[in-house]
Order: sequence, then structure tokens, then C-alpha cells
Amino acid sequence: MDWGLVGILLLMGAGGGFAAGLLGIGGGMVLVPFITMIFTAKGFPPQVVVHMAIATSLATIMFTSLSSVRAHHKHGAVQWRIVALLAPGIVVGSWIGPWIGKQMNTSALSLLFAAFVTFSALQMILNKKPAPGRELPGTPGMFAAGGVIGVVAGLVGAGGGFISVPFMTWCNVRIHQAVATSAALGFPIALSGTLSNIYFGWSEPGLPQYSLGFIYTPALAVIVAASVTMAPLGARTAHKMDVVSLKRAFAVVLFGLAAYMFYHAFA
Repeated sequence: MDWGLVGILLLMGAGGGFAAGLLGIGGGMVLVPFITMIFTAKGFPPQVVVHMAIATSLATIMFTSLSSVRAHHKHGAVQWRIVALLAPGIVVGSWIGPWIGKQMNTSALSLLFAAFVTFSALQMILNKKPAPGRELPGTPGMFAAGGVIGVVAGLVGAGGGFISVPFMTWCNVRIHQAVATSAALGFPIALSGTLSNIYFGWSEPGLPQYSLGFIYTPALAVIVAASVTMAPLGARTAHKMDVVSLKRAFAVVLFGLAAYMFYHAFA
């Protein structure tokens, strides 16, 4: 891995880590398109390049989540009871998500990711929050909600924040607590999804050297080194400022990344 590539991966990791801490989104929506560009340029097998980008991005969230949740926990914002109720369903869903992704070809997976990022960017730019119309459901309902969050997150390599945060807000959880709790949920999402990507990618032919299933470990190591440094800064920033304007600016970036993934799907 040349030093220019290392520098690009460090910048990506820093940006993804800061976004994860600030917005509770896991950083995957930023990382996956850029990792896809890099892996494509390096000549990775085109039939698995998006699968590898998603798997590598998801693995980084294990470390980013631990780093950012410490900062949120210091502010007393993480609702650990909610984490405990959602985590079982999330673990199951996050294992299933990569399995579903493996059944899809690169074009279909690119289209799915692009659609998810477009939806997420629209959420950001409109800044619509669901009206708090109910309380959190019981254990079966929380398991089902966690399963849906996990499946989507495992499929697109993100931390699930764009589902879990609106869901918690709708259930009368304050927004800062929802973001902090979403950051904590990133760890079980990433752990289960990473193990799934290793398992289902293990026998995939033609993967590049140093791959662990669908995960490309050199890129993972470099991105993590930067993301764990920046995630706490993002989390601290989230408690000091109104992030609405920043979210809208970030949404413009997401639209551009979604456009690239749409292009990649048809290229």
C-alpha cells in the first residue's frame, strides 16, 4: 500500500469518524463510496468490489462506535436500557444483512446503497423529525425494530442511525439521547455484521491478498487509526452546537456520493 493511498484512507477515516460521533450515523455512508472508488482503481474483482467496500466500512464501525460512545456516555446521554432491548434483534438482523447482500450482484447492491444514501440525505436536508407519538414498544416490538435496523445496516455497511434515531425520537426519546444511543448500537451492528461478512465471504474466489472474508484488512487498519481519533471530537461537538446547518451541508455531500454509486451500478 503506497503512502498516497495511506493518506487518502486516513482522510476518509477522519471524516467518517467525525461524522459518526457528530451525527450518530456510523460513517458508512461516507466511507463506502470512497472505498469503492479506491478498490475499483486498485483492480479488485468487480463482482465483489462493493461487497468488500461495505464489509470493510462496517468493520470500522466496531472501533468508531466504541470511541464515540465513550464521549456520549460522559454526557450521560446513552440510554443503556434501550441498547439492551434493541441489541438482540440487531445482532440477528446484522448477521442476515450481509447474507442477503451476498445474493445480490454488484450493480444491485450499488443501487440499493445509492437509494439508501439518497433517502438519508433527504432526511438530513428536510430535517423532519417524527412527532413523538408513542412510547417504546415492549420486548417483542423492540426485538423486531432491532432486526429491521440490523438488516438494513448490515446490507449497506452503515451504523443504522438513520433508522434507529427517527424510531427512538418517534418513541419520545430526546434527540441527543437518540443520537448517543444510536452510537452505542453501532457496536453490536458492526460486530455481528463483520462476523457475517467474514463467514459468507470466506470461500469467495479471487479475493485480494490480506482479505478476511469480504473485509480488506489493510484498508481497515488505516481507516480505524484515523476514525477512532476523530469520533470523540464529533461526539463532543454534537453536545455544543446546533447541527442542523451542518447536516444540510453534509447532505449535499451525500447526494454526490449517491450519484457516484448510481453511476457505478450502471458503469
